[in-house]
Amino acid sequence: MVKEFAARHGSALRSLAVLVGVLATGAAVLVGAVLAVVFAATVAVIAVMTSALLGFAGLALRARRTARTRVDGVIEARHLGGHHWVAYGWSERG
Repeated sequence: MVKEFAARHGSALRSLAVLVGVLATGAAVLVGAVLAVVFAATVAVIAVMTSALLGFAGLALRARRTARTRVDGVIEARHLGGHHWVAYGWSERG
């Protein structure tokens, strides 16, 4: 029944609907392709930032392991604010 009605009536509207459908499908494919490229670039940037963060963390841990405090007469001093300082290690220097 539907095929008979479509064959008799609305052939111009049907071709217009098909044309609009094709244009909408093309627009959807284009938007999907642009979104895929944007999200792929986002993932790549996140991967680069993560690898840089892990590299810096590794360097910091290696520097922390290799750093040694000097015991050759260095006095530790702490700033209390303003012009006030407190020095530690005087009694060990004698």
